[in-house]
Amino acid sequence: MVVLDSPQANSATAREAAAEYLAKNCPWADFDAVLLVIAELVANAARHTSGWWRLRMHSGREELVVEMDDSSAQLPVPREPDFSGGGGFGWHMMLKLAGRVEVRPLPEGKQVRATWPRPTQAFPAY
Repeated sequence: MVVLDSPQANSATAREAAAEYLAKNCPWADFDAVLLVIAELVANAARHTSGWWRLRMHSGREELVVEMDDSSAQLPVPREPDFSGGGGFGWHMMLKLAGRVEVRPLPEGKQVRATWPRPTQAFPAY
């Protein structure tokens, strides 16, 4: 399990820790997709919350889970992408890259949870 808390961690340290964890525990995962989602979660938590945030990664036999808890109760709102530099791409990107994305309210904020299912192993050819 990887756990990173604000303010000690930033997007770069989160990506580094995630890459190390993936290499050791989830070689089957799409590194680029997971690292993009993590970068987006950390950037959004830093940008849209005035308090704490905590990023966790863990994996089991069937899936990889990335959870971002933060102090803001405001739920993510999909926006129309603005090609002139106004953003709006992150939420849509996360929905495309992760197998599943869920948002859960917490007593003091919210959790955004992205999961990737482990691919089924191919049966050997006979």
